[in-house]
Formats: sequence, C-alpha cells, structure tokens
Amino acid sequence: MTTAGFLAYALALGIAAAIPGPGVVALVARALASGFWAGMAFAAGLMLGDLTFLAAAVFGLTRVAEALGDVFVVVRIGAGLYLGYLAIQLWRAAARAQPVAGRGADRPFGSFFAGLTVTLANPKTIVFYLAVLPTVLDLRTVTRSDFAGLVAVTALVVAVVMTPYAALASRARQALQTAAFHRRLKRGAAAIMAGAAIWTVARRV
Repeated sequence: MTTAGFLAYALALGIAAAIPGPGVVALVARALASGFWAGMAFAAGLMLGDLTFLAAAVFGLTRVAEALGDVFVVVRIGAGLYLGYLAIQLWRAAARAQPVAGRGADRPFGSFFAGLTVTLANPKTIVFYLAVLPTVLDLRTVTRSDFAGLVAVTALVVAVVMTPYAALASRARQALQTAAFHRRLKRGAAAIMAGAAIWTVARRV
C-alpha cells in the first residue's frame, strides 16, 4: 500500500467515525455517567470492534460475514439488551447519586464490553468495512505489513475521534459537584443509553 492509500483510508474512517451514531451517543452517555476513563474504556471496545471488521474485510471473510447475517441479528439484539440493562442501572443509580468525590471507581471491563457489542451490532460499521472499504482500498493487494499499518491507523483514528467526545462529556459531568446535578445527569444518560438500545435493536443494515 502507498501513503496515499493509508491517507484515503484514514480520511474515510475518520469521517465515518465522526458522524454521530449509536457508538458516539453511547460513549457520551457513559462518560457523562461515569467519567472520562469509563468513556475511554468504552472507546477501546469500539476500537476492537472496528479491528474485528477490518480483519474480516482484509482477510476475505466478507462472504462469511454476510452468510452469518442471523448471527449479526443475535449480536445486535444482545447489544441492545445490554445497553438497556446499563440504562436501567444508571436510572437506579440516580436515586443514590453522590458528588464525584464520593463515588467509587466504575469497572472498566463493563464499559469496554459495552463498546465492543455496540460496534459489532452497528450497521454503520458493518457497511463501512464490508461495503465501503473495498471501494477505498484494493483489498487483494493488502499484505500482512499493510494490515499492521491499517491496524495502527484504525486505532489512531478511533482514538483521535472518540477522545474529545469522552473529554467533553467528562468536563460537563464535572461542571457541578452536587448530588442533585448528578441525579439529573444520570437520568439523562440513562435516557440516552435507552435510546441507543432501541436504535441498535430496531435498525437494519
């Protein structure tokens, strides 16, 4: 692959990632409810999902992925149910909301797993890697070293796009330190997460 090829891929991925979708919405909700590092753990899950589809596209697994359409339906429903569970947990936590300084640390794995399931069930991501990507790159000419470069570019682009979302949401969360503010914030985040859950289940590729 040439430098122009990597740049074309980075630009296409950056545009696709920056367009608000269920991943961005759920990441913002997670960072609003639990802080910057919870948002970044969620972003790491999004990144792994992207890399999974990248590998599928590069190594010729597109037909396999298409053949497993029913599996993607199950994954999408499972992701929606998990996001719904997170929304319920956030809503319940609003009743016992405390100032930031009084809260314990959230488990990063929960945020990571949520990000991964959202990406695996996101029609926008599936379409990008299995339909749009082949129009940007000639996947037949991609070598293993090229794939390593694509992995690095993917990780960098997802991190660059998602970090500001997490940071801004976290700063908004820290704007006020009162329990009443965090009660409203958690309920708002719960509503956003519930919306992402409904979108994930109802949307079709």
